[in-house]
Amino acid sequence: MRKGRIILAAVLAIVVLAAAGGVAWERGLFDRGGKANETALDVAPPEGLDLPAPRPPKPVLDATDGPRVSDAALRDQVAPLLGDRDLGSHVGFAAYDLTHGRRLWSSGGGEQYIPASTLKLLTSVAALESIGGDQVFTTSTALRPARGKQPPRVVLVGGGDPLLSSLSTKAAAKEYPQPATLDELAEETAAALDDQGIRRVSLGYDVSRYTGPSDNPTWESDYIPEEVPPISPLWVDEGIDPANPILRVTDPARQATEVFGADLADRGIKVVGQPTQATVGTGHRLGAVDSAPLRELVGYILDNSDNAGAEILLREVAVAMDRPASFAGGVAAVRQVLTRVGVPMARVKMFDGSGLSRSNRVTLEAMLAVLRIASDQRHPELRDVVSRLPVAGYSGTLAYRFLDDRSDAGLGVVRAKTGTLSHVHGMAGTVVDRDGVAVAFVALVDRVPLIDTLDARQILDDIAAAVAECGCSRRAR
Repeated sequence: MRKGRIILAAVLAIVVLAAAGGVAWERGLFDRGGKANETALDVAPPEGLDLPAPRPPKPVLDATDGPRVSDAALRDQVAPLLGDRDLGSHVGFAAYDLTHGRRLWSSGGGEQYIPASTLKLLTSVAALESIGGDQVFTTSTALRPARGKQPPRVVLVGGGDPLLSSLSTKAAAKEYPQPATLDELAEETAAALDDQGIRRVSLGYDVSRYTGPSDNPTWESDYIPEEVPPISPLWVDEGIDPANPILRVTDPARQATEVFGADLADRGIKVVGQPTQATVGTGHRLGAVDSAPLRELVGYILDNSDNAGAEILLREVAVAMDRPASFAGGVAAVRQVLTRVGVPMARVKMFDGSGLSRSNRVTLEAMLAVLRIASDQRHPELRDVVSRLPVAGYSGTLAYRFLDDRSDAGLGVVRAKTGTLSHVHGMAGTVVDRDGVAVAFVALVDRVPLIDTLDARQILDDIAAAVAECGCSRRAR
């Protein structure tokens, strides 16, 4: 028995020492005398150590430097698909050789089309250009002093974070993009209140960042609450109704404040009364949490075709351009920014940022220009618009597309934004063809019989795959 206890004690000692050593290693305490702010990479190599020179890195993808695309060959590949009756009577296609900087064959180029969610490309480019990809959106709390018998008021201030979350801080750390959470904000706020000896508060919410109607008059009557919540600079979980996740709440700012109040109560702060709309005024800031950077938000919005997030971007472009943060102000700001970077906007009509409105109209030229400019090496700040698009057969709204024999040539090489409303379907993005040429393309149809909905979507996949499979230098002159 004694020998067994000695062995057990020795094993436990080894385990404890190993755990302690692991913690010390993780914190960098074995590096340069145990300084926690330094790592092994900071240590100079010992004298006399002769290491070979590092090998130059190899590219993971081939350069897009193939031969010029032949218009005639591209037309032969795509035109038969455009003539399919399942696409309806209003069909447009355009392409641009990104590798060589030249416009390619197109069909229906003089028309205007309902873009549906492909409009998010315009909104996203305008957001990155006017705001910057590193920008974050801050949700904060401020304290207004007690009045009479009323307790001090904590005001939750909306800062335009489209992905503010009700997840715990620990759970949110596993998400991408990693969202700011009301849980973390409540932790900061409760600590600040404790420091001031405050244990009892009322709640308010400040949504003054945005103005104008929260519902778009050109939307279908059921889009709120079935597609988006009323547009607000403050919501949690994009305004999804916790009692019915297929719907959105009708007062997202109030609901976010109620969730925040419950988080405060969990930390011992008594919340009295119901939350009401308020303004911060000269209130003292208590806490703040930042969203993911804009470039990550843009990637999420494009990948998931997030209508609510796109409407937030529209208003944030207006804020950046010093215009009223409303539907009208956002549209005017987006037009201003896109015109400045070279998108032909003369025949484009915009009424929102998401593409939900059937009153929106775009031209193939404008859509193609957005893709061309975002792909241009002279505009690296816009690159996220094309690099974060859904990938055919793998991610986002293209995860379950390109699955038959006719379209599988596009798998993994087509990156595109889809657009879908009843009777309306679109796809706009980039592809590297079989010859190694980068091509931007747009395909829009907006008079599709409902019975042909799935067939029309499949044909759009086939069109993109035809561009990928083209090898269209074969008839180049």
